[in-house]
Amino acid sequence: MANGQIEGLDDIIRKLKLLPEKIGNNAVRRSLRKGANVIAAKARVNAKRIDDPESRERIHANIGVASGGRKRERAAGGVMMRVGVRGGARLSRTAHIGTNKKGETTFLEGGNTTHWRMVELGTSTMAAQPFLVPAAAEGAGRAVAVVVADLNKQIDIEIAKL
Repeated sequence: MANGQIEGLDDIIRKLKLLPEKIGNNAVRRSLRKGANVIAAKARVNAKRIDDPESRERIHANIGVASGGRKRERAAGGVMMRVGVRGGARLSRTAHIGTNKKGETTFLEGGNTTHWRMVELGTSTMAAQPFLVPAAAEGAGRAVAVVVADLNKQIDIEIAKL
């Protein structure tokens, strides 16, 4: 990567055009997830530093990677991955996230960490302690390198399947 140009991207785009859209999106989605995992790992390290050891809520344990979802991807014009804190930013009293196949209530691994956005952005009485934004800034270059390297492999795998 030099001067904002990503080396090897022209070859990847040429290969992607050979594939049907759905199959190409599958390859892109797998590669983007690997790149997003680089950023998520950095965010977990950052969040672990600021997590209160006295509390049972662990923000770092709830950081995860999710796909953009069909509606967001359609609106954005392509495949996307998101890095964030599971449980969202809703203010709830429990870390209940749904039910599993057996009908049992499921909970978040790190507990109820819906306060994460107040830690990340700060409030009028508390200074911000960002952990997601610095992770994205620090890990962006490495994430792009991982995506480009893996995307070539994923496209070759999809072409071999045809």
